Amino acid sequence: MAFSADELRVLRRALAVALHPAPLADADVLDCLRLAGSVDEAVREANRLRAFLLADLARYRTALPGSAPGYLELLQDALAAGYDPTPDDLAALRALRSLPVAAALLERCRRLAEHSVRARLAAVTPGPRTRLLALPGGRAAGPDPKSRPAPASEPARPQPKAPRPDRPIPTPGEVFPPRRKPLPPPAARAAG
Repeated sequence: MAFSADELRVLRRALAVALHPAPLADADVLDCLRLAGSVDEAVREANRLRAFLLADLARYRTALPGSAPGYLELLQDALAAGYDPTPDDLAALRALRSLPVAAALLERCRRLAEHSVRARLAAVTPGPRTRLLALPGGRAAGPDPKSRPAPASEPARPQPKAPRPDRPIPTPGEVFPPRRKPLPPPAARAAG
């Protein structure tokens, strides 16, 4: 973004007032408001230009491989403007990697995509992870919450019986009986 000499003068005055607060004249306030409007307009124009560039890049990407030179040039411009390559861009560059420019761009885009993914994961991950430590003694160390006496208003619930030590553990065949084969349809039984 480039400022004119008048805009720089207004900006310098606004920064001076920000550092050393002092009342501003009405003309200075209007100049600051005009400068803010100009900056907002420049930002909107940059966003429109970026949207146009990304749409153009998508059009060239769908027309590959015939549009390879134009696509590679647009992708370089987009990367210079801060564009994060998408998986579609990486796939297109892999298909074009026989071209030296595409191979170099593929490597650059891989690094950028990896950096972007790491940054997003770092933003999502909440700080360093702490290890969960078991208490010494496990559940036996504290009172068992199931063994509390029941309140007087509730009837006592029967406690589950402890497994008998003389009874062996059931096999899967005892717990899950085998499935029976389905019977043939009634019409097939009558014919035989």
